[in-house]
Order: sequence, then structure tokens, then C-alpha cells
Amino acid sequence: MKKIFLIASAFAVLACTNQNGTKADTSDKKQNHQIVAGDSSLIYPEEKHFKSLRQLTFGGDNAEAYWSFDDSKLVFQATNEKWDAHCDQIFMMNSSEEQSPDKVPSLISTGDGRTTCSYFMPGDTTILYASTHVHDASCPHKPPKREDGKYVWPVYDSFDIFVADMKGNVIRQLTNTPGYDAEATVSPKGDKIVFTSMRSGDLELYTMNLDGRDVKQITSELGYDGGAFFSHDGTKLIFRSSRPKTDEEVKEYKDLLAQGLVMPTHMELYICNADGSELRQLTHLGNANWAPYFHPSDKKVIFSSNHANDRGFQFNLYMINIDGTGLERISFDSIFDAFPVFSNNGDRLVFSSNRHNGGTFETNLFMAEWVD
Repeated sequence: MKKIFLIASAFAVLACTNQNGTKADTSDKKQNHQIVAGDSSLIYPEEKHFKSLRQLTFGGDNAEAYWSFDDSKLVFQATNEKWDAHCDQIFMMNSSEEQSPDKVPSLISTGDGRTTCSYFMPGDTTILYASTHVHDASCPHKPPKREDGKYVWPVYDSFDIFVADMKGNVIRQLTNTPGYDAEATVSPKGDKIVFTSMRSGDLELYTMNLDGRDVKQITSELGYDGGAFFSHDGTKLIFRSSRPKTDEEVKEYKDLLAQGLVMPTHMELYICNADGSELRQLTHLGNANWAPYFHPSDKKVIFSSNHANDRGFQFNLYMINIDGTGLERISFDSIFDAFPVFSNNGDRLVFSSNRHNGGTFETNLFMAEWVD
């Protein structure tokens, strides 16, 4: 679920320093994939895990970029008036090609409704994503700014999960139950899909086979469970959750959910086995901790958090061991870094950031050459 307006609409935004510089010659080949030269001026001095950094998009709101199984392509969602994408749509680009402001990636969603959470299926010839287009071809409404000032996300009950080919043709619909079905990702083993659904009356995690059969509920505690990813060996799940504890929190959560809304300002990370067993809370940091993804070793998790910022709007990337120790800050942008995803071979990290946007609200995709 794309939440770029978490920064642009909900919080005061500081102007980001416009960093210009020449491109460094950092070309290299790893496991038969070309590392295209990055721009060293995009990297803050403290970002020691980034050997190079390359900007992939140049305007609009771009988020949730995910790798093909062979690491040759990226699929992502974007709102960009110049691409005729007035509401989040799914696009694809080659990961090894240089991008430019004039280059428009391939649209592979229908162009109707709102889409989110695309992901490659095994074989890299199809993708899955959630969309509202079957229920309404127009873009669903955004919730108005609340009088109480609280920030909320819409949970559209018109979202269902679809499989499409690389030309944008919908091949099949995987979900067809009342309420929200979205946030689907595929196990690196290529055998299961995990997704978030409202079919039980609450926002829980479920798994299913690639054809939509054998649906199993994974979580069952009250609260929003979402943004789940499998570990590389397929044995574990990492996800974000906002789980109300007090009577007041429970009432607020239920009241908002009845309106198709959730409030994501307090989220922690949870980890469990792929069947839901041995569930435990991973972070206890406060504020919003979200967009987790397993490090290639499966011994750490990278994620986005604003826990270190009193005013709430500065999000940076962090990494933590799966036993909850060894918290390390990874990125140092002054506004927003989120949606970090490692390539399958572990040599690159793609993420969304407000860096280098000239003080605008634009959020772009960046690819880092990763150094442990």
C-alpha cells in the first residue's frame, strides 16, 4: 500500500538540499547483472552501506519497487501527471538501464482505478497487484483532512488482487471476497503468496497458493497487520502492525475501521513462521516502524522508521537483527526514505526517497549498490 502522502500531505515538509554532481565511474558486473554508474553526490557521508546510488525516477510519487526473480526488472507504482497516471498505476523498468526525466516506463496495469502492491510471479512473465478497477474505473476518493488532525490511511474495500502479463492484460482475479484484499507479495521459493485481507472483519494476514487456492489465515489478533514479506528461504514472515491495547485504542481502531480507515502513526514490526506460529514483536521503538524487508542473510531486517524524530515526519532506513538487537541507522536523508528492497542476489537495494527533489514533494526511486 503506497503511503507517499504520509510526508507530503500529513506533515510539514522541510526543503531537501538539491545535491548536484558528476557521475562517478562505478560500473561493475555482479552475477551477470550490470551495475550502472551511480551519482556519488546523492549519498550522504554517513551512508556507508551505499557504494553508489542511482536515481531511477524524476518526478511524481514513486514507491514500492520490487525486483523480478532474475533481478533484471523492477515493477513499481506511481502517480505522475506527465505519464498520464493521475491515480496510482503499475509501471515496469529494466533495472540495468539508465533512466532520465524524459523516459516513460512501461505501464502494465489497466490505467483504471487505483492500483497498489505489485510483485513479480515466478518466471518473470506475469505480475500480481491489487486494483479497484473492477468496482470503479475512476480513482477512489482520498479521505479529507480530519478536524482532529489525526493522520489516517484509506483501506478501500474495492481492492482485489489480480495477475497480469507484461502487456497489461489481466489474466486472472485471485481474490473476490467482500472488503479489502491487497498488499500481496510472493515467496522467493515461488510457492506462496502472503496478503492482507478484511474477510474476517479485521485486517489480518493470509497466505494462498499462486492460483488463489488454499487460503490460510496467519494472524488473528485485533489490529492492522500488513506489508508482509517472506524471508529468502521462505520460512518466516516479517510485517508491520498497529495493535491497539487499551480500551480507548481499541474503540478508536474499530471506529476508524468501520469508516474504511486505519491510523498508522504507531506501528511496530512483527515476525513469525510462514504458518503464523512463533509470532513475536521484533521492534519496540515507538512511532511508526514499517516497510520491512529481510536482509539477504535472513538474519537482519531493513525497514523505515521515524522513531528517532520528535516531530514525526523524518523517516530513515534502519536495520536490526531478527532477535531485536543491533539496531543500525542506514540512511540519513532529512525528510523521507522508505520501501527498501534488496535484489535477490543481494548486491543492490532499491528504495524511495525525497532526496534530490529540489524542495518539492516529489518522491523518487533510487538504487544503491550495497556494501555490508
